[in-house]
Parts: sequence; C-alpha cells; structure tokens
Amino acid sequence: MIGGLLSLLCTALYFLPVDGKLNWQKQLIGAGEYWRLISGNLLHTNHWHLLMNLAGFWVILSLHHFHYRAAGLVLLLFVLCLGEGIGLYLFYPSLQAYVGLSGILHGLFAFGALMDIKRGLKSGWLLLIGLGLKVGYEQYFGASSDVASLIGARVATESHLVGALLGTALGVAYLAYCSLNVTKSHA
Repeated sequence: MIGGLLSLLCTALYFLPVDGKLNWQKQLIGAGEYWRLISGNLLHTNHWHLLMNLAGFWVILSLHHFHYRAAGLVLLLFVLCLGEGIGLYLFYPSLQAYVGLSGILHGLFAFGALMDIKRGLKSGWLLLIGLGLKVGYEQYFGASSDVASLIGARVATESHLVGALLGTALGVAYLAYCSLNVTKSHA
C-alpha cells in the first residue's frame, strides 16, 4: 500500500507543474524553503528517470517487504528523504540542484540488507558489500554516461553515497535499539 502511494505521489508530481516550487535547490533551502529537503527526492527529470526510480523502488520493496510494517516504512522513507536533503546540503556545497529518488533507494537497500543480516540471511552481507562496491565505484569513476543521457541530467552520485551511508546508519541504530530492548526485557 505504501509503495503504491509513493509511486502515485511521484507520478502525480511528475505531471504537475511543481518542479520550480519543490525541487531541491541549495540557495532556496538556505533562504528558508525547508520543504525542498524532502520534496526534491520525489521529483524526476523525465519519464525514464521516474520509471527507473520507481522500478528500483519496487524491486527493493519486494526484496525486503517482510521487514516492514506500513507505519515503519513511512517513517523510514520520511527520515531517508529528510536526511538525504540535509546531507546533500551540508556535505556538498557545490551541488546547487537535485531531484530524484535514487539516494533514498540506496538508503532503503542498505537498511534492508542490514535487516537481512539481523535475520541471519547471509545474502544480506552480499547485498551490503555489493552496495558498497557500487557506490565506491561511482565515487571514483562516476556514473554511467548512458544513464545520464537517458535521464537528461548528471547522475548525482553524491546522493547515492549519502543515501547508502544514511540507510546503513539508520539500520545500525535500529538494530542497536532492538538489542537494548531485548537486553532490558531479559534483565
């Protein structure tokens, strides 16, 4: 249900003339338009960008769906959106504008891989290592020029790094929280 709502929201925003009012723009965020920290993640440059991001979202959701309840997934997506916006703002001063869900997808993927590890699934380690290698490759070599051409914009690989780090941090924090609660209940 949450996946469908996010897909509908991103699709509706794509077709509405709201880009200038909602996209992530460093200067306007600095001037107090803080909603852009979140809303910029929900916008896309063209239909290919939207379709690729939504397809990625559904693949990740189907891979890790058993880890989430509706309220938890909504909270996680909100924190990832906000954290992504803030992370890009604080750590990438040269980035002036950004749209797309891909940073959030990297965070959701990292979080899900950590939940797999918690459940004892060895594939979680492979997913997390694979994500680290992919993001590391992008930081060193850049993104595929074919993807940039397809979406009609530079691929913001910094968003992938911020999302992956944020999702990992949130996953570790959540696991620590769960561990503390188990420890307290056994005391």
